[in-house]
Amino acid sequence: MSNNPVYLALDLPRLDAAEALARKVAGHVGGIKLGMEFFYAHGHHGVHEIHKLGLPIFLDLKLHDIPNTVASAMQSIHVLEPAIVTVHAAGGRAMMEDAKAAAGDNCKVVAVTVLTSLDANDLTATGISCAATDQALRLAELAHSAGLDGIVCSGHEVGAVHRQWKDGYHVVPGLRPALPGTNASHGDQKRTMTPREARDAGASVLVIGRPISRAEDPLAAARAIEATL
Repeated sequence: MSNNPVYLALDLPRLDAAEALARKVAGHVGGIKLGMEFFYAHGHHGVHEIHKLGLPIFLDLKLHDIPNTVASAMQSIHVLEPAIVTVHAAGGRAMMEDAKAAAGDNCKVVAVTVLTSLDANDLTATGISCAATDQALRLAELAHSAGLDGIVCSGHEVGAVHRQWKDGYHVVPGLRPALPGTNASHGDQKRTMTPREARDAGASVLVIGRPISRAEDPLAAARAIEATL
């Protein structure tokens, strides 16, 4: 994988626009993250087209079902040779174990802990009474015991998770650089920080979407973010 920890979240509805954006910033990001919006719209064909850029592909599909179904899904995307795939830690240990067993040898399987769109009130409404950091730590420990490579958490939790799981592969989304020319709108993200702060706290991968994709000049935004790292 590239030394650049930035993965561009390429969740655009049109494949030609996605390809054009990825091509434009390819020299200033370390990989491409393709989420549910992209995958449901363009499927295997879309992933193959983005693969032609020569960057690692992160399939952010957040698989969450019974163990057999998730294992079958992992086998179905094996041909796409993803560098990273996400599953939900809330699916439990058996599901995560089966997901990892079904993944390719060069694929990192990471577990989503607490979505960056959730705050304390949201967690309480779902029956989780502890703080986001405590929940992330609990699910990270479960993912570690299941043999996964790492987890996904917000920048606010990654420091604590990194201290608990030093050799884990920690993916941090919901980043908002405080830089001119980037789109710093928080949108639906509630727990954010800058890419530099997350990197310093122990993030392995920095997932950045709108600050680049919706910037007036995406290339300049990608360069500016890269320069801070």
